[in-house]
Amino acid sequence: MDEQTATTSPYTPTILLVDDEESILNSLRRLLRGQPYDVLLAGSGAQALEIMAAQPIDLVMTDARMPAMDGAMLLAETHRLYPSTTRILLTGYADMAMMIKAINEGQIHRYISKPWNDEEMLLTLRQSLEHRHSERERLRLEQLTREQNDQLKALNATLEKRVEARTSELQQTADMLDLAYDELKRSYVTGTEVFSLLANLRLPKQKQTNRQLIELIRVYCKAQAMDEASARDLTMAAALYNIGKLSWSDGMMVAPSDMLHSTDRERYRDYPTQSESLLMTLEPMKDAARLIRHHQERWDGSGFPDHLKGELIPSGARLLKLAVDFIELQKGLILERHMNSDEALLYIRKYAGKLYDPDMVEDFVQACAAFLSDVTLGDPSVKVLTTRELTEGMVLARNLNADNGMLLLNAGKVLNLPLVDKLIAFEAMEGAKYSVFIKEPDEAALSG
Repeated sequence: MDEQTATTSPYTPTILLVDDEESILNSLRRLLRGQPYDVLLAGSGAQALEIMAAQPIDLVMTDARMPAMDGAMLLAETHRLYPSTTRILLTGYADMAMMIKAINEGQIHRYISKPWNDEEMLLTLRQSLEHRHSERERLRLEQLTREQNDQLKALNATLEKRVEARTSELQQTADMLDLAYDELKRSYVTGTEVFSLLANLRLPKQKQTNRQLIELIRVYCKAQAMDEASARDLTMAAALYNIGKLSWSDGMMVAPSDMLHSTDRERYRDYPTQSESLLMTLEPMKDAARLIRHHQERWDGSGFPDHLKGELIPSGARLLKLAVDFIELQKGLILERHMNSDEALLYIRKYAGKLYDPDMVEDFVQACAAFLSDVTLGDPSVKVLTTRELTEGMVLARNLNADNGMLLLNAGKVLNLPLVDKLIAFEAMEGAKYSVFIKEPDEAALSG
C-alpha cells in the first residue's frame, strides 16, 4: 500500500533562483507563487553552491551579472558538479561574450532576457522541467534495459521459455524508449519555438516573423501530408532561420534587404551560414540547420550562399524560402513597401521559375489561403486586373491601397466609370501600377 502511494504521488520539482538583487528574487518568487514547484533563493553564486550541495536541485536560474562569481561561472560549476541540473541564464545585458561563455562552459539549456514576459518565463520553466523529466525517464529506461539484458544472458543457456518471456518484456521496454526519444525530439521543437520568441524581442512587434512562419509551415506540411521528421525539421528551421541576424544593429534588423548597401548587404548575405553554424553542434538540429543554410538559394541559381540551382536546392529549403519571403514581403523586410497577403502571393507567382520552385508555388498559394482569412487569390471567382481593365459594375474583393499605404477604396465597393477614371489618373500621378482584386459581379450578387 505504501509502495503504491509512493508511485502515484506527484513529484514536486525544486527550482533555485540566484540573483544579487533582492528585488529581482522577490519578483520571481511572486511570479512562481502558486506554481507546482519548491522555490529556493540565493543572493550569490557561493550561496547557491552551498544549497545545491545540501539537497538535489532540478533547475537553477541565475542572473548573469553578479559580483565575485558571475552567472556563467556558477553555471559552469553547476555543470561540472551537477550535470543533470537544468541551467538557465537570466540577464538584462546584450553581452555576447557572457552568452558564449555560458553556452560553452555552463552548457545552458535556455537564455532569458530582462525584463522578462511572465507568460514566456512560466512556459520556459515548465518546458525545461518537462525536458529534464523526459531525459531522466530515458536514462532510467536505458538502465532498465541493461539490467534486463544481463538477466537474459544468464537465463539463455537453459531457460528458453523464460528467454521468450524476457524478450517480450525487452520489446516493450524498447517501445517505451522509442516513445521517450520521440518525446525528446518534440521537446527540441518546442525549445526552438520558445527561443525564437525570445530572439524576436530584438524586433518591434510589427516586424516579427517567426510565429507566423511556424504556423504557415505547419499548415503547408499538414496539407501536403508531409512525414513527421520532415515537418519537424521544417518547423525548427522556421523558428530559427534568422538567428544569425541577432548580432546585427537595430537599424539593420528592420531595414528592407533590398535597401541595404555595401557592407550591410554582405553581412545580410552571410546570415544563413551564420545561422547554420550556431546550430550545427546540436545533433537533432543538423537537418534543420541545412535547410536554413540554403533557404536563400534561388531556383535560377542566383541566390546565396552556394548558388545552388533548381532541384539541387533541398526541397525543404525551397519551401522555407517561399514562406519566409511571403511573410517578410508583408513586414517590409524585403522591399520598402509593405505588401498585403495577396500582393505578396502575386509577387511569388511572378518570380516562379526564377526565385521559386514553379512546381511548389500553387500548392503554397492554397496553403496560404487556408492559413489566412484575408487571402482572396485562392478564390477562383477573384481576378487580378490593372486599372485599365476595370469596368463599371465590378466589385472590389479586397481593399485597394496606394503605394504609400493610403486606403483608396474599401473591399465591397461597386465601381462606376468616373471612379475608374479617377483611379487611372491617380495611378499615373503616383507613377505606380495597381493590382486590383475584383470579384465577378454575378458571384458578388450571389454572395450578397
